[in-house]
Amino acid sequence: MIAFDAKTNLFHLRGASYSYVMFVNEWGYLQCLHYGGRVGGDNLTYLKQIDFKSFSPTPPDILIEGVSLDLIPSEYASFGQSDFRAPSAVIEQADGARMSRFRYCSHEIEEGAPDWGALPHARAEKGGAQTLSVRLKDAVSGMEIVLHYTVFEHSDVLVRNAEFYNGTNGKLYLNKAFSFCFDLPADDYSLLRLAGRHQLERMPECTPLAHGTIRLSSERGASSHQMNPFMGLLKKDCTEHGGECYGAALCYSGSFALTAEVSQSDTVRVQGGICEEGFRWSLSAGERFVTPQAFLAYSDRGLGGMSRAYADFYRERVISPAFAYKRRPIVVNNWEATYFDFDVEKLNAIVDEGAKIGIDTFVLDDGWFGIRNDPTSGLGDWSVNEEKLKGGLNAVISHCKEKGMQFGLWFEPEMISKNSELFRSHPDWAVGKVSAGYCESRHQLVLDFSRPEIVEAIYKQVSDILSAYDISYVKWDMNRHITEQFSAALPADRQGEFTHRFIMGVYTLADRLTRAFPNVLFEGCSGGGGRFDAGMLYYFPQIWTSDNTDGYDRVKIQYGTSIAYPLSAMSCHVSVCPNHQTKRTVSLKTRGDVASLGATGYELDLSKLRAEEKEEMRLQIKAYRRVSRLILEGDLYRLSDPFHSNYFCVQIVAKDRSEAYVVGEEILTNSDDNLRRIRLQGLDGAADYTVEELGITLKGDTLMRAGCILPHLSDFGTWVWHIRKV
Repeated sequence: MIAFDAKTNLFHLRGASYSYVMFVNEWGYLQCLHYGGRVGGDNLTYLKQIDFKSFSPTPPDILIEGVSLDLIPSEYASFGQSDFRAPSAVIEQADGARMSRFRYCSHEIEEGAPDWGALPHARAEKGGAQTLSVRLKDAVSGMEIVLHYTVFEHSDVLVRNAEFYNGTNGKLYLNKAFSFCFDLPADDYSLLRLAGRHQLERMPECTPLAHGTIRLSSERGASSHQMNPFMGLLKKDCTEHGGECYGAALCYSGSFALTAEVSQSDTVRVQGGICEEGFRWSLSAGERFVTPQAFLAYSDRGLGGMSRAYADFYRERVISPAFAYKRRPIVVNNWEATYFDFDVEKLNAIVDEGAKIGIDTFVLDDGWFGIRNDPTSGLGDWSVNEEKLKGGLNAVISHCKEKGMQFGLWFEPEMISKNSELFRSHPDWAVGKVSAGYCESRHQLVLDFSRPEIVEAIYKQVSDILSAYDISYVKWDMNRHITEQFSAALPADRQGEFTHRFIMGVYTLADRLTRAFPNVLFEGCSGGGGRFDAGMLYYFPQIWTSDNTDGYDRVKIQYGTSIAYPLSAMSCHVSVCPNHQTKRTVSLKTRGDVASLGATGYELDLSKLRAEEKEEMRLQIKAYRRVSRLILEGDLYRLSDPFHSNYFCVQIVAKDRSEAYVVGEEILTNSDDNLRRIRLQGLDGAADYTVEELGITLKGDTLMRAGCILPHLSDFGTWVWHIRKV
């Protein structure tokens, strides 16, 4: 998978259908030659041609007039030494100098993949991995940088990150430390981002690249609702089902940046990592700093091919092997059913009805701990409020067991209320500077997880609860982002380390809890989808996709999310109508069909439903169990885009192409839409398939080329097709 030719100094990395080729040029710089479809073992150094431009200065170690780093494709971009494009790293020396030139020293090729401990990373347990580590040295500061490239057999995802080592005798500072950089030749590209806001996350937006820089970033201390840590680059011919595209996804949950820069020569520099705004990391002699991994994907099978590559990679290499392919519990959560107003009787009534319709797990949400009857108090006091819950948690847990159900519990470990015993005891544990005042959000502040003693205190509280009670499911929430990025425990010259130290504290707590309680399924959440990223998926096999559970908005949210993440990672619930977020009313069938495209569940008061509604839910659950294996393992094909058409439609196909599941929604009814066709994808063209709901048996080629006529439905009406090979 990784080869090195000592005669040409050329590295060739081969994935399932891509080649990544680079070499050490005659001046010692690591230069990219090709990233794209697989090529043979030819000597590609003929592609190293350099364009000569006026006003492009020559660095002191090249000494050939007109040869400039500003014109050379770079695997890790230097700063202030003839390259005017954005650098990958900025290293500050004791005298304030920040210029750098990163030159090749040595390399190693090893079997397997690096294990970065509590920093999320691609897993190597299943084998089939090779890692190239290329050591560079800054000719100016003396900093050493190791670029890691991991190739996985049968995967189109290349994993990259950078490791810094201060081998000098003095202190150096990192003012920027991106995880990866690569330059693509001039072409006609569009940039795809997944933007949005709370309750409308990961909306795909595609815009042409032009000269200058497009920057996708979050400075909120979390990957955010507003911008996902993913970027797509699509060539002009790229469509959903064909053409070439690239993806760059960060395995990181904190403040990040991804950039695409079109140069004066029309080449495109793509890079990203930890957000450099306010970042400053101190490295004393002998110290190291490891950047988060980036997952790069290449597809010559369109945007859908890239999505399927990412989905397979996350299931195989990121999500915990204990849960990646394990059937997820069907849950009912009490939040929208009761909010803070509940007691044992109300909760047990929901449990009773859940058991009757086939639900697996009851999840008790916010309000069970401390003095927590509204959002103004109690966060940080993780002890059971037995005045509110007479008999404590066991009164509900034992009732769940009697009904054959498991029990789950909500936590918000990173947060603290001013009105809490924890804050009264440790007011300095909140993020921020007391003299500047606090920006409160939802009446809460953020705990300073950059401090190990705070992480330890919260670990003890949460682990005590998980040890004392029979809990199989945890919902881990984070309902505000960080404003005052200041730690009372860090000295002035290390405040620039706060945001990364904070997210490392979150990872440390998640790592400890998931190791201590390996049978508990942890679900991530951040006001819904405010931290939906690969870093969280490393610890949490599924994430609450959005607080917006509306049956129409959800098709857009889930469609956008599926571009970069697998369906099995999306937690998708049926809620009451009128919807609590949008006030829209859609049918129970629509809500159930849309929620079936992920880890499904219910978010309402089952005890208040009519008998016919409960019967419909019972049938939904039965139908979901039939397709749950496809949701966990299958290949996704997006057949109709709800952003550019009147229809949402997706198809999930079994890996062996023996069956498929189609869900579609007609957004607004149209009397002229009754002859629309949809063409299926991913089937065995020569095999016969039965579409059960249509009562037809046809060749796979017929279904994929001639298609099927769509049903004519009312507003927000849905249809499903179960397709099986005969």
